[in-house]
Amino acid sequence: MLIIWDGLPVHRSRKVAQFISKHRDRLQIERLPAYAPELNPVEYLWGYLKHHAIPNLCPRNLSELSTVARRALGRIRRKPCLITAFWRQAELF
Repeated sequence: MLIIWDGLPVHRSRKVAQFISKHRDRLQIERLPAYAPELNPVEYLWGYLKHHAIPNLCPRNLSELSTVARRALGRIRRKPCLITAFWRQAELF
């Protein structure tokens, strides 16, 4: 499994280090340079969600936000051309 690591501080926790150590034979870790969101396909996914899938959403609570976001992600999963575009835009395809 390929993991693209964006350097978020939580990813440097002891639990994550233990998990990586335990599964080292099954994982390939590729670290992105610091402060390089343009190389992270997930950033393009979040941008698409904010501007196209759920623009102007003003949820009443975290539960509503979670529900709406999960549904939007489910719709995006059925559009492989979009997912490919996020990878192409990050120049990782």
